[in-house]
Amino acid sequence: MSEAEFLSALRTLPLHPGARGLTDDCAVVEFGNETLIINHDLMAEGTHFRPEADLADVAWKLLAINLSDLASKGADPIGVLLGHSLGGNDRRFLEGLRAGLAAFNVSILGGDTVAVTGASTFSMTAIGRATHSPVPWRKGAQIGDGLFVTGTLGRAMLGFEGEVDHEDAFNRPTPLLAEGRALAPHVTAMMDISDGLLLDAFRIAEASEVTLGIESTDVPVADETRREDCLRWGDDYELLFTAPDAIDLPVPATRIGTVSPRGFAPLVVDGEPLVNAEGLGYQHG
Repeated sequence: MSEAEFLSALRTLPLHPGARGLTDDCAVVEFGNETLIINHDLMAEGTHFRPEADLADVAWKLLAINLSDLASKGADPIGVLLGHSLGGNDRRFLEGLRAGLAAFNVSILGGDTVAVTGASTFSMTAIGRATHSPVPWRKGAQIGDGLFVTGTLGRAMLGFEGEVDHEDAFNRPTPLLAEGRALAPHVTAMMDISDGLLLDAFRIAEASEVTLGIESTDVPVADETRREDCLRWGDDYELLFTAPDAIDLPVPATRIGTVSPRGFAPLVVDGEPLVNAEGLGYQHG
């Protein structure tokens, strides 16, 4: 099954209301006077990292990508649960995890370990506390909003390819937790860019039942000669969001497009309608 097919099948199972129909990156659970934000991500050898990768970098990145999803909800992290495959360079993994926990001021809540003899898989559940209600998600973009992105796209791609100036962008990304909290009261929809700008913009458009128009030359990229690759490659963990143009945004961001009524296609790039998500970014399966 492809990732999309599996998700469709999961939606036929009993879903908690906090699952948001499995159309978002996190679960949102009301608990007493708090709203908990819960996310789970994993990284597999051969898919997310090379067999020769430094496990200190893998541990850091596993933590960062989970916290990045919390950032897209404007959440304040509470802690993380770790699923760890024993058998690799476990000490290096612990070193990287320790460094990431210190850098992002997050603590371990618990987890599980398993011994493996084949390819390693590491997983993590991040739990956070909402700082604003309603909690942002992919759904909610309003007609007339602007489409914005933080940072510069394509740095992770260049880092993966060995460009020294961008290696940390791929190996040790930084979740935009403070930026997410600052943006949460102002945005109408928001997510982090993990699978590529075009694919993730398509997902916001689908969830919000609108059309997003993007001017590709307005998107800040790390390599002008490879602009198309920068828009599709992913792994940047910048924030992609919609907000009214009249709002004075609290963080630096670039306006790259506009929200329009739903037309023939969810996404229009430089005037070209894109009617399905195939080839727009990274998808499993």
